Amino acid sequence: MTSLTLNGKVTTVAAPEDTPLLWVLRDHLGLTGTKFGCGMALCGACTVHLDGTPVRACQTPLSAAKGRKITTIEAIGATPVGKAVQAAWMKIGVAQCGYCQSGQIMTATALLQANPKPSDAEIDAAMSGNICRCGTYTRIRTAIKTAAGQGDAA
Repeated sequence: MTSLTLNGKVTTVAAPEDTPLLWVLRDHLGLTGTKFGCGMALCGACTVHLDGTPVRACQTPLSAAKGRKITTIEAIGATPVGKAVQAAWMKIGVAQCGYCQSGQIMTATALLQANPKPSDAEIDAAMSGNICRCGTYTRIRTAIKTAAGQGDAA
């Protein structure tokens, strides 16, 4: 049994310690907001926070999450920055198919927690590991700027 601090609550899970965190979240704990994309940490669909830092859950073993605070898309709106990012996503209408959006929101929230007023170049650098097959990158940048209080010109 492995004890985790997940979305602010201590949770115990019975899974081998080399199990990717993504599968622990989805299959063992029923938290399906974190998506499987590529399985190789290249697309960002599986992004979660470990102690506030965005990581790819598909390549993060359960053992790496022990003793750390895990935040998933299901709880990111409980933080002021996460709530602002989610509200901006809705206001701008970022999502098209929506599959990548939980990872996009998790990465954007981590960016704004670390850098409350990022430049376009800083946004592009932070978000570069998150792929959107629908190509909503312009709306993503606009939503991040909106969440940062830097306007919402689309």
